[in-house]
Amino acid sequence: MKLFPAIDLYEGKAVRLAKGDYNKMTVYSDNPPAFAAQFREKGAEYLHVVDLEGAKSGETPNFEVVKRIVNETDLKVEIGGGIRSEEVIEKYLALGVMRVILGTAAVENPEFLEKTVNKYGEKIAVGVDLNCKKVAIKGWLETSELDCYDFFERLEKLGVKTVICTDISKDGMLAGTNVELYEELSSKYSIDIVASGGVSRLDDVRRLKKLGLYGAILGRAIYTGDIDLVEALKIARGEN
Repeated sequence: MKLFPAIDLYEGKAVRLAKGDYNKMTVYSDNPPAFAAQFREKGAEYLHVVDLEGAKSGETPNFEVVKRIVNETDLKVEIGGGIRSEEVIEKYLALGVMRVILGTAAVENPEFLEKTVNKYGEKIAVGVDLNCKKVAIKGWLETSELDCYDFFERLEKLGVKTVICTDISKDGMLAGTNVELYEELSSKYSIDIVASGGVSRLDDVRRLKKLGLYGAILGRAIYTGDIDLVEALKIARGEN
């Protein structure tokens, strides 16, 4: 299983939100590239980055910070947050990111999703953010009427390879991850699922590893020390 330490960007800083609430923001670093380098030093190979401002605006206000992360570390970076045009996709891929994550655009513009998956293949991932099994959009500020099962079926038919699936109710709360949800989804669909939200202890990593999931995102728990990244990586590799 692949582990993705997470960095959320806001005004050039590395921050974390609780349940996606922009009013419950904690700043962890004024230097996200140096912060990312610390993950690499501990053995991480991958990095999950979200531009929180971009998620609301559809722009790329933290592009230069992402550029520095890519250039100053050898981490394999996936980036999400407000990617709603082919121009932005091209901009990030030209930078050297591993893949871009479509969220709101994948829900609101199925034709755009189909076009980009056909053109860029596995470099396009989809972020499925769930609020009571309904798909949330626009940086979690709105919850659509789209059912998660219907959406997963649509993504599978389109040939989407990777889905980053977040249970919003668990995100940033250090209360454990929704293993049952990921077990259900991974048994129903042949998509690589990256679990996100609430992975808050080493036992969560072990349980997700046992499911055979493709990956998991580690956020607040590695910032607070609730999860030791080195130990988590050993579990993910099957060494512990």
